[in-house]
Amino acid sequence: MPESYVLELKGITKNYFGTTVLKGISLSVKAGEIHALVGENGAGKSTLMNLIFGMPVIHETGGFEGDIFIDGQKVNITSPRQAMELGIGMVHQEFMLLPGFTVTENIKLNRELSKANLVSKTFGSSFETLDYPAMQNDTSLAMKKLGLSINETSLVAGLPVGYMQFVEIAREIDKKNVRLLVFDEPTAVLTESEAEYLITAMRLLAAQGIAILFITHRLDEVMACSDMITILRDGEMVTSISRSNASLERIAELMVGRKLERAQLPPRAVEPHDQDLILELNNLQVQMPGEQVRNLNLKVRRGEILGIGGLAGQGKIGIANGVMGLYPASGEVYKDQNQIKLNDSKDALQSGMAFVSEDRRGVGLLVDESIALNIVLTSIEAQQKFLQPAVLPGVRLIDKKSVRSYTLKMIKDLDIRCTGPNQPVRRLSGGNQQKVCLARAFTLKPEVLWISEPTRGIDVGAKQLVLDLLVQMNREYGMTIIMTSSELTELRRICDRIALVYKGRVAGILRPDASDLEFGLVMAGKKTAKEVG
Repeated sequence: MPESYVLELKGITKNYFGTTVLKGISLSVKAGEIHALVGENGAGKSTLMNLIFGMPVIHETGGFEGDIFIDGQKVNITSPRQAMELGIGMVHQEFMLLPGFTVTENIKLNRELSKANLVSKTFGSSFETLDYPAMQNDTSLAMKKLGLSINETSLVAGLPVGYMQFVEIAREIDKKNVRLLVFDEPTAVLTESEAEYLITAMRLLAAQGIAILFITHRLDEVMACSDMITILRDGEMVTSISRSNASLERIAELMVGRKLERAQLPPRAVEPHDQDLILELNNLQVQMPGEQVRNLNLKVRRGEILGIGGLAGQGKIGIANGVMGLYPASGEVYKDQNQIKLNDSKDALQSGMAFVSEDRRGVGLLVDESIALNIVLTSIEAQQKFLQPAVLPGVRLIDKKSVRSYTLKMIKDLDIRCTGPNQPVRRLSGGNQQKVCLARAFTLKPEVLWISEPTRGIDVGAKQLVLDLLVQMNREYGMTIIMTSSELTELRRICDRIALVYKGRVAGILRPDASDLEFGLVMAGKKTAKEVG
């Protein structure tokens, strides 16, 4: 008896203005199967998902070649509404939420439940009122499937980034006829613990017979939950393999077309030492929801790459956000023995520090503006760079020629995949958006760079480039880098020391080559570690 597939793609080819971005892609997803789709930025993953979901951009640019089958029946999906009617749900990489609406209103948008009243009984169903208790109950059930408890009446605008992603997912789970769920980088904005919740929920959904197509850059997640893995490279399908026949190293090698090896870090002219401190944090407290910092003390050596790690919700993300003035902070921060004014972002920037936020779309970028403006704007405001000489007192115009020249250099140096300096940042892939964030920070030429979750939501090749750039800035310019990350393997790859945060304080500072057991014990608060040199 032939196998039954919820989704079959046969010979899918897509061209954008003469460029072929998908080349004869064929794959199948069975009911109850988690099918991972992996590949570097530009491999064609998101285009393929947009095609399955009938997004307008596909049909506005000439459509595609090949066939799509749902439950063995050939279909022509020309709109998201039609895709939803066929039982396809999609969680997009970019949030599709209304910030001023509640969690319930976002989940039930265009599928509201109503109830009869005295007026509707006389004049018809169009006069029925919204049944908020029933909608909130459905919302609560959807959230429970994800292992979370979020107040159904909360405004989306006030939620942490990770919770917003869960609202997106809950909206799709709430749809009663869903047969296939497409997840486009659902864990890109989630912490490790939140991602574990999601993977558990995905397994439960698959056990109920729902087919799942899962796009992610986190290869450990692929190995943790997928049944089948399809690898794309440059718009072509490299292979489809079962998880039992795959390994992290093999997947990474197939994605980029070469074996990824850890390079030896280049030497420094002067090695960091304990007697030359560039930063001191004393009794730092930060009121960042979900990442509170409580009387934290930390010393940073000049010219080092210091990692900050720890489990989700223990406060590691709050440190940089507090020092750089994004959340209320108290305590003392000294740079070169000069006290920094807390709760003042401008003072932090003018003291020679820069920050690349973990929330690149919410804080780090002006997504509707050009690449060029995003790269130079902070330098213009904080350092008066890229301005023409004053013609009138107090009036200086942007030097467009120097902005363009500099932006072209950064695009080349950082390998930002784009159409040019004027392309809106919104139209870049996640990895290239992160490179724009780095370009903006590098433009400030800071002595100290705070960078949070630098590789979140980007592919293996782009991750390596970002890490290489950080090492390069550290070695060539002596830039002190403080890197906060949930990816412990990346911290251990490039950092000199790693400070582990537990319950808002530094539980210990370890060398990168400390044992996995020691890292685990310190992160869990089961053991303290003395500071290492």
